[in-house]
Amino acid sequence: MEVQAPSRDHTSENFPVASWLLPKESRPHVMAFYRFARAADDIADGTGGTDVEKCTRLDRMLAVLDGAEPADGPEQAAAQLVESLAQTGVTDQYARHVLQAFRRDAENPRCRTWSDLMLYCRYSAAPVGRFLIDTTGEDAAAYPASDALCAALQVLNHLQDCGDDRRRIDRVYIPTDWLAAEGASVEDLESDRASPALRKVLDRCLDGVDVLLAQATPLSGLLGHSRLRYDAAVIHAIACRLRNRLRRGDPLAHRIALTKSERAVCLARGLLRGLRQR
Repeated sequence: MEVQAPSRDHTSENFPVASWLLPKESRPHVMAFYRFARAADDIADGTGGTDVEKCTRLDRMLAVLDGAEPADGPEQAAAQLVESLAQTGVTDQYARHVLQAFRRDAENPRCRTWSDLMLYCRYSAAPVGRFLIDTTGEDAAAYPASDALCAALQVLNHLQDCGDDRRRIDRVYIPTDWLAAEGASVEDLESDRASPALRKVLDRCLDGVDVLLAQATPLSGLLGHSRLRYDAAVIHAIACRLRNRLRRGDPLAHRIALTKSERAVCLARGLLRGLRQR
């Protein structure tokens, strides 16, 4: 069900939005939110422009949420989301939280602790799941499990891209206090292979993902719409499989991603689990 905040490359996303499992009537609104988040992400992660210029462009998207006339493409995406929210009655606070997260990305501070990373996920990832819950009319009781799944997806994406993020835009989401505790540093992320010290930190992050996935396990059973329930179960299965792949593989040596056959297995397992929860 949940969809992580859009990654930079359409072809490398693990969890596509508005999949065929989602309720048909909700897909246009989910896509409007996705396009909004994609536009903001492209601003924050772009290699052109200063941090101040990026924040200014994000502020203009925020202004459109407040009623300003849109100008460029990202502002048009914001205007389209405003129209969608008017149709569904869903709050715009999720869009505002996403903009806050991308503004943080543009300013590019380090995550000093795991708590820092979880706070970032609260604004960058959790709003996506909560938006989907509200858009489909599900109960807010699903929020905590949804938040956990979204955070797990976000951290998994960070771990997949940790080397590229450091080399390309000097962005590091791995808690720097954990790096220091193991005698590692952010410079280790520039290598073509994880050092033993960095490997320990990556595994510690995956330990945190284990906790999040356990907290997310009840999610599919909390959802009333059958298609949404299936989607949540499938995505949880995908996250678990990717977690296992990252345990065994080195994200600095090559990008860890699921094969088509692995995705098919996750689909089958998720559908079966969702069927049992009917």
